[in-house]
Amino acid sequence: MSTRHTFHRRALFGLALLLLAPRMALAQDSVTVFAAASLTDSMKAVADAYKTKTGKSVTLSFGASSALARQIEQGAQAGIFFSADTDWMDYLQQKNLIETASRRTLLGNRLVLIGAQDSKPLTIAPHFDLAGALGGGRLALADPASVPAGKYGKAALTALGVWDSVADHLAPAENVRVALEYVARGEAPYGIVYATDARVAPQVKVAGVFPENSHPPIVYPVALTPGATPAARDFLAFLSGPEARAIFEKAGFSRP
Repeated sequence: MSTRHTFHRRALFGLALLLLAPRMALAQDSVTVFAAASLTDSMKAVADAYKTKTGKSVTLSFGASSALARQIEQGAQAGIFFSADTDWMDYLQQKNLIETASRRTLLGNRLVLIGAQDSKPLTIAPHFDLAGALGGGRLALADPASVPAGKYGKAALTALGVWDSVADHLAPAENVRVALEYVARGEAPYGIVYATDARVAPQVKVAGVFPENSHPPIVYPVALTPGATPAARDFLAFLSGPEARAIFEKAGFSRP
């Protein structure tokens, strides 16, 4: 090959690197977080606080933990997974789709029964008459087969001896925020959500609080995915720090 051709090849290669450099830098600075739907408002506030502090934006994607975990399994590009239960984090860990060493449990929550503002409060106790309170309506509940809020709800109702009486009267939802909306819009007289969800919808009120021993502990583990960018690692550190903790506690989340 002539010296001239070699020079042209090197020049083109150098130009390609110059064109790719901004994209490579952008990729290193990018942060994409897949987070449980119940974290929507708090995570937006945390991302805003992080941008104010660092000037860096965070891309947030919300949904049922089950749906997000399956998206990651199918190759979706997320640097951080923030789940509403341990089951789906364990699922990805078993498939080597999270960095195990980065995994930590950040938050806790409570499970509540919600109704419209004019609904009657219910004493949640063994064999309480939830079916009678529904009055022919349906109970809004995230899919109990896979979505954490629905699984917690089914576990609690089963422990209290109530599940069989309402199992055929559900308004199943794809995630806990959709269940919240069903009650807020008057499409279901009662629903089961997290305590933090009930606080963001003025159209609903807490009709009862489930005993903590009626269901597994509600905890939120978070972890990096393999190949997470340096920016994702930095944001995870921020998530675990005092500024983010204050935002979560103000929203009603507890420390596990």
